[in-house]
Amino acid sequence: MFSIFDRLDTGVWIFDFDHKRILWANRKALEITDSATLEELQSRDMGKDMSHSVEQRLRQYQQDFCKHDVSFAEIWTLYPKGTAQVLQVVMSGIRLNDGRMALLCEGRPHHEQQPETLRSAEALMHTTVMISLFAEDGTPLYRNTAARAACPKLETRFEDQFVDSHEARRLLDQVVEDRTARLVANIETPAGPRWHELTIRACHDAVSGQPAYLVSEIDVTELHETKERAQYLASHDTLTGLSNRTYLKERVTQVLQTAADNNQRATLYLVDLDDFKMVNDSLGHAAGDALLQIVASTLTEQAGPDDIVARLGGDEFLICHLEKPEHHIPDWFGQAILANFATSQLIDGKPRQIGLSIGYAHFPEDGKTIDQLMRNADLALYQAKTDPKCKCVRFRERMRLLRDEHHSIKKDLERAIRDNEFVLHFQPIACTNTERVVGAEALIRWHHPTKGLIRPDEFVPIAEETGLINDIGAWVGNQVGALQADLTKTGLAVPLSMNVSPRQMSDTNFVTRMQTLADQTGCQPDMISLEITESVLLGDIPNAFETLTVLKAAGYRIVIDDFGTGYSNLAYLHNYPIDGIKIDRMFMEDIATGGAIVKLILSLASALGADVVAEGVETAEQRTWLSENGCNRFQGFLYSKPVPEDDFRAMLQSQVRLAVM
Repeated sequence: MFSIFDRLDTGVWIFDFDHKRILWANRKALEITDSATLEELQSRDMGKDMSHSVEQRLRQYQQDFCKHDVSFAEIWTLYPKGTAQVLQVVMSGIRLNDGRMALLCEGRPHHEQQPETLRSAEALMHTTVMISLFAEDGTPLYRNTAARAACPKLETRFEDQFVDSHEARRLLDQVVEDRTARLVANIETPAGPRWHELTIRACHDAVSGQPAYLVSEIDVTELHETKERAQYLASHDTLTGLSNRTYLKERVTQVLQTAADNNQRATLYLVDLDDFKMVNDSLGHAAGDALLQIVASTLTEQAGPDDIVARLGGDEFLICHLEKPEHHIPDWFGQAILANFATSQLIDGKPRQIGLSIGYAHFPEDGKTIDQLMRNADLALYQAKTDPKCKCVRFRERMRLLRDEHHSIKKDLERAIRDNEFVLHFQPIACTNTERVVGAEALIRWHHPTKGLIRPDEFVPIAEETGLINDIGAWVGNQVGALQADLTKTGLAVPLSMNVSPRQMSDTNFVTRMQTLADQTGCQPDMISLEITESVLLGDIPNAFETLTVLKAAGYRIVIDDFGTGYSNLAYLHNYPIDGIKIDRMFMEDIATGGAIVKLILSLASALGADVVAEGVETAEQRTWLSENGCNRFQGFLYSKPVPEDDFRAMLQSQVRLAVM
């Protein structure tokens, strides 16, 4: 009989729960466990290095198999002879000849995931926070080890856990109204009634897509029965169990005093997640909460016994770290944090890369009080979030000067919006064959009362950061619409284009303004192109497809600006209502060596049925090459720099006069 099992490509073995030894295994299982013979494998004491959480999980399986005919499928990491083996394991119960319940395992290597990506699953298994997922009718869908240990029966429904079922009903009613709720309630457990603090959030089951409830529980029995309960709830973050901002100042002050007394350096790190909003928007708040718990768990594991780890709110964390004398590299701890997240983490059942930005300040060099250190670390964090290359940044005094300059520019921008200090210049788009003007791109300039004409790259990033870009963009739209209408009336009509930033696309009022622009200015939307960056199509903007579809329905043309600098992909481009592509100026240098990249972009545009404009054309040779290879439109210094509106009108008028001669 065993020879049949030995021919399987799946490892099969029987594990003795009580003695923590493997009783039998097929040939594939011997290969997985790096065992020369079955006798060698049977001699191994599997309980020698087994963690408490794993042992607890196995005991839960044994109890469940004794009571129910069930099976479980999970991803497990085994360590035969110290080498990690990641397996997809199906587990079920099997009775031994002496009547005891053993574990029948069917496992095969799980090649899609490396052990590093399993840290999130390991965190859920080992954490003392009870995490459960319930269907809308209260049926349990998932419980982690801690939650299963606190549950009387495998099939126990959500409402049945409560000593007072009315509390469960009130909690669910609040979730229906507010999407989230929190309650300290008396819960039935195998150890008797216990007080649990429950945080429940409405979500969807990642497997079925049906409405569900994600529940995290903390046993607060002792805290409930003593005065410490009030202090704990007031000073800790319920999602992660970390200290919160309320309790932080007192604790950090103590650590700084310890550092001062022992002539030690303490470092305050601010850690912020990159693109956390995208996780919430694309995967849901349940996945966002799971991500925050993974980050909290990882930071806590890295911190020393005297360090403080806190969640300041949202996706921002703080670590106050006491440096040891043997560490001389100032940012080693921050770099170690980044290294811990260098590999993918399992979120919502899928491996995802987690990006972090870290700003830090040393005590006492960069500040002697918690307030000074937090302000300075925050300045460093701002620098880290804006620099794609350096994600762990120490505070420097110049950062304060830069931030002050940004604040000054922000105030000036607010005045500029109020006093209408902006002007538009227009860079003509010309035909590569006839060199006639066939369109123009509107480019904003700031006419500062004391600094003169300021280019957009000096103020648009700050406008983006502060949200002022929405007001500036609305002004640009009105100006472009009014000019297009006036050019049509005077017989000078050419298509115009305007840049639309990702921040504007995220503004709920943007679409409404564009839909009413024709009524307000008399413009023709089909003569106006909206230039967007590729990042808009790559998931940076929620509901980008819907927004672009509405704008397209309103008559506007959609053009991708600076094409080729992102992650251009025919699959996603084909799904969007794209009318045109502007080849980034950096590819004009490619023409001198044959233009292979530009040819590829032109072929892609042809497949999409999109018009093409080449940007940054500076030589006649480049224009000739574009014409010969099917690119009919260009803009750049070869034809004209951006010019004021009056000069642009003069170009069009001159062109009309020449046409009638």
